[in-house]
Amino acid sequence: MIFRPFYYFDSGCAAYLFGCGGLGKCAVVDAHHHDIDAYVAFAEAKGMAITHVLDTHVHADHRSGGRALAERVGARYCLHESADVAFAFDPLAEGDELEVGNTRLKVLHTPGHTPESMSLVVTDLRRGKEPWFVLTGDSLFVGAVGRPDLPGNALENAAQLYDSIHHKLLPLGDGVEVYPAHFSGSLCGAGMSGKPSSTIAFEKRHNPMLGLSRERFIEVASEVPQKPDAMAQILRENQGRA
Repeated sequence: MIFRPFYYFDSGCAAYLFGCGGLGKCAVVDAHHHDIDAYVAFAEAKGMAITHVLDTHVHADHRSGGRALAERVGARYCLHESADVAFAFDPLAEGDELEVGNTRLKVLHTPGHTPESMSLVVTDLRRGKEPWFVLTGDSLFVGAVGRPDLPGNALENAAQLYDSIHHKLLPLGDGVEVYPAHFSGSLCGAGMSGKPSSTIAFEKRHNPMLGLSRERFIEVASEVPQKPDAMAQILRENQGRA
């Protein structure tokens, strides 16, 4: 597998390009609008075609480049089927699996940060049949979890977030690597580490949110700073409603 993270240290954001060099196919997850040329150039340099472009959720902190990238290269643009947007996309549901050469992406619906949030479990068949890593979007961060207040109903969303993490992500296995959409510097969570990746085992042991009872988790996760006004405008743009 070819795996290339794109880290944006000014905003604490991450995007990912990965896929099968042997069969020349790759996917891009959580693309940023200002880096489309970089994704295309890297894929071309490695002899890969971008066949799938995905957003783990409709972002509120930065302008997505997902649709524009997919249109430029002729790829599928994918969101979870519950995404509330004003444009057409390829809908994904719980358990769907995407084939990108010898790389497989399995969809987990992990609501809580937003209703349509999903995580992507990635397997490299040339390495083995077990999952290698999971792209957790804004659900599980290194040392923290996503803020549940962006869509409103913070308490209800925090409960969903707890269930998504404990019933979907943690059971993936201790050795699975964790690559979230954000690290320290982002407004999408509180207490995030500056280290942009981790493992399920390390988070189970050291993430302070994961040792809390469900009731306490809901209480603590809901105590977030007020969201900046710019988030509402960015969200509308990414929904195609600006």
